[in-house]
Amino acid sequence: MKNNEILVNTNPLDGKHVVQVFRNQKWSIIVLALAAAMLSTLIVLSVQPTFRATTTLLIEPTQNNIVSAEELFGLDTSRGEYLSTQFALLESRELLKTVVKELRLTTHSEFKQSKKEDSSFSNSKLSEMLPFLKPNDLEGSSEPNQQEQIDYAIEQLSEKTRIAPVAKTQLVKIHVDMNDPQMAAKISNSIANNYISGQLDARLGMKETATLWMSERLIDLKNKLQVSERRLQDFRERENLVDLEGVTTLSADSLSSLSSRLTDARKELASAQSQFQQVNKISKNDLDRLSSVPAVLSNNVVQQFKADQAKAISKVQELSRRYGPKHPKMISAQSELNSANDSLRRQVSQVVSSIEKNFMLAKANEESLRSAYEENRGEIQTIAKKEFALRELQLEVDTNRSLYNTFLGRLKETSATTDMETANARIVDPASIPNKPIKPKKSLIVMLSTLLALMAGAGIALLTDALGNTFTNAKQIEDALNLPVLGTVPYMKRQKRKELALSFVKTPKGAFAESIRGLRTNTLLSSTSDRQQLIFITSSVPEEGKSVIASNFALALGQLKNTLLIDADLRQPVVGKSYDLALGSPGLANLLSDTAELDECLTERNGIHIMGAGATPPNPLDLLSSSRFEELMTQLRSRFDYIVIDTPPVQAVSDALVLAKNADVLLQVVRSDSTSKTIVESSVGQMLQSKLRVSGVVLSQVDTRKMSYYGYEKYHS
Repeated sequence: MKNNEILVNTNPLDGKHVVQVFRNQKWSIIVLALAAAMLSTLIVLSVQPTFRATTTLLIEPTQNNIVSAEELFGLDTSRGEYLSTQFALLESRELLKTVVKELRLTTHSEFKQSKKEDSSFSNSKLSEMLPFLKPNDLEGSSEPNQQEQIDYAIEQLSEKTRIAPVAKTQLVKIHVDMNDPQMAAKISNSIANNYISGQLDARLGMKETATLWMSERLIDLKNKLQVSERRLQDFRERENLVDLEGVTTLSADSLSSLSSRLTDARKELASAQSQFQQVNKISKNDLDRLSSVPAVLSNNVVQQFKADQAKAISKVQELSRRYGPKHPKMISAQSELNSANDSLRRQVSQVVSSIEKNFMLAKANEESLRSAYEENRGEIQTIAKKEFALRELQLEVDTNRSLYNTFLGRLKETSATTDMETANARIVDPASIPNKPIKPKKSLIVMLSTLLALMAGAGIALLTDALGNTFTNAKQIEDALNLPVLGTVPYMKRQKRKELALSFVKTPKGAFAESIRGLRTNTLLSSTSDRQQLIFITSSVPEEGKSVIASNFALALGQLKNTLLIDADLRQPVVGKSYDLALGSPGLANLLSDTAELDECLTERNGIHIMGAGATPPNPLDLLSSSRFEELMTQLRSRFDYIVIDTPPVQAVSDALVLAKNADVLLQVVRSDSTSKTIVESSVGQMLQSKLRVSGVVLSQVDTRKMSYYGYEKYHS
C-alpha cells in the first residue's frame, strides 16, 4: 500500500472492539437492565390473571348431490373463501349480540358499562352558576341506557373473543379470554351453538327466497333473449354481411407491414434530424465549431484531420519556444498547420452537406409512408366497426341464452330440494372451565424485558460509538488515513500556554514527557533516510495542540543533539510568548525580509535555540514561498542537527503546504475526540495532492482513562 493513498475504513466492528465498547459502557447497560427487570416485575404482579376457554368447531362443506342454495348463488363450499367467510360470521356483531342477550352479559362485571362522567361541570357547580334553573333540569342521565349497555358488552366480547382456524383442516377454535373462567367457558360454547342455529335458519330462508326470485327472473331472461336474437338478424340483413374475416386479415397484414416500415423511417428521421440540428444551429462559416460537433466529429476522416491539426499545433508550439517566427523550421511548421486547417475545413463542409441531404431524404420518406399508413388504417377501421357491432350482438344473444338455460335448470333442481337441509357445522370439543391462566407469563415477561433492555443498552453503546465523527484512537487513524501513528500524547489539564509548552522539562517523569520521548524515538526510527534534520509539525485546524507538541518535541530532541525551534506561523505566533521572548524581538520574518541577522534572531532556552516569528508581515505567504526561505534552511542545516518548525494549520491557510516542501519529516497533529474525520482526511489529502510525504500522525489530548476501551495501550510508548 502506497503512503499517498487515503483509505476509508469500511470494515465492521471486530470482536475485540465490541467487547471494549461493552466494557466501557457496562454499568450503563447493567443499570438499564435492572431498571427494566424491576419495572416489569411490578407490572406483572399488578396484572389480573386471564383464563382462556376454547371450543373446537368443525365446519364442513355440504355433500348433497342435489343442487344447494350455496351452489345456486355461486358459493363454493370447498374453497378457502367459504371457510374464511364462516370464520368472519363467527366474529359477526349479530352473533355476539345474540350471545350477550342469551347469557345476560350486561350484568357481568367484565361487560358492565360504568356510569357516565359529567361532561364539564358538576351539578352543584352548574347550579351555583345558573341559580334560576331547577334541580331536575340539571340532572343528566348518569346511568347508560339499555342499548348503550348492550353495545358496550358487544364491544368487550369482541375484544375477548378470537377465532383461530387450525391450519390445513376444517377445524376452527373459538377462544374466549376472561378473568372469570366459568363465564369464559359458557360464552365459548354459546357462540358455537348460536352459530350452528343461525346457519340453519339462514340457509332455509335463503332457499325460499331464491326459488321465488328465480321464477320472476326467468320471465325477464326469456324476453331479453328474444329481443337480442331479433336485433342480430336485423343487423345482418341491413349491412349485407357474409364473411368479414378474410377481408380483415388482408387489411391487417398490409397495415402491419406499413407500420413496421413507418417505424423504421421515423427512427432514421430522428437520427438524421438530431445530426441536422447539431450542425444547423452553427453558422456554416464557423468551421472550427462545426468540427467539434459530435455528428461531424464521429466522421473518421474528420477525426484523422483533427489529429493532424493537433500534431501541427503541438509542433508549432514546441518550435516557438526555440525559434522565431521567421526561422525556416517555424515557417515549415506553420505551413503544415495551415494545410491541416484547410483540409479539416473542407472535410467538415462535406460532412455538414451530407448531413443536410440525409435529413431531407429521411423526412420525405417518412411523410410518404405516413400518408399510406393513414389511408390503410381508415379502411380497416370501417370494417372493424361492423365486425365489432356484429360480435357484440352475437355475444348478447349467447349470454342471454346461457343465462336462461342456467336459471331454468336451477329452478327445477332448487324446487325439488327445499326441504332437504342439514347443518354445515358441529361441535367437536366443547369448552371446559380452564384452571390455569394464559397470561401474564410473569417469568417470561421479566426475562424478556431484561434481555431487551440488555440488547437496547448494547445497541445504544454500539450506535454511539459508530456515530462518532472524530478519531479517538490510533487504529482508527491508521485504518482511515493509511498513515502510521508515531505518538499518542495524553490529555493535559487546562494550563497556561508557557507551562504546557515546557511540560517536558518541568515534569520530566510524567506521562506527558514519556509520550514525547516515545514520539521522538518513533519519529527518528520511522524513516530509513539519514536526512532527518528539518521536522515540520502541522495540524488541520487551530487548537489541536500543534505548537505545544512542537515545543516539547524540540526540547526532547535537544537532549540528544543541537536543536533549533522555529515559529513559522507568521499570522498567529505563539512560540515567543511560551519562551518569554521580548516583544519586538527579531525572528523568522525579519530574516526573510533581510532586516536582521541570523544571530540576532536566535535565543537559547532550556538547552535549545529558539527563533520566534518576528515582526508580523503583511504578506506572510510571499515571504515563506520565496527563495530566501530555502536559502535559510540550507544555512541552518549546516549549523543545527535538528530543526523543528511549527507551521500554521493546513485548513486555515496554505502556508503549511508551501513550507512543507522543504521538510525531511512532516508530522500531522490530530486532537483526539475533537477534530472531524472529514477535516483531517481533507488536510492529508491536500498535502498528498501537493506531493508532500506525510511521515506520520501524532494523536494529542488522549483521555488515558479510556486507554483500555480504545486500545490505546497498544500504541502508547
